Amino acid sequence: MGKLTTHVLDTARGKPAQGVKISLYRIDEEGLHPVTTSITNNDGRTDTPLIEEGYLISGQYQLVFATASYFQHTNAQLDAIPFLDEIVIRFGVSDHNQHYHVPLLVSPYGYSTYRGS
Repeated sequence: MGKLTTHVLDTARGKPAQGVKISLYRIDEEGLHPVTTSITNNDGRTDTPLIEEGYLISGQYQLVFATASYFQHTNAQLDAIPFLDEIVIRFGVSDHNQHYHVPLLVSPYGYSTYRGS
């Protein structure tokens, strides 16, 4: 059965990003529906999957990573109004039996993501 996981890597420091708040929403025709909120551990991962094995359903999802507050906590040099505040990644799950892994590689001025395994 499928599940959803993530991790966050701080590419400016070359380390896992510990303490990033992550909010997950399911999206349907009525809007956003909160699923869970988690904080990354010292490995940049959540302690448990965002959606446990067997509970993933097909559809649209949105991850919100609170990166500005993370970088402020690490004393990174940020403008008074950070370039990146929250990073939103919308993605689709077509096969609920697969493992979907959505990593975030982030610095104060850029990010990338991909479907991992």
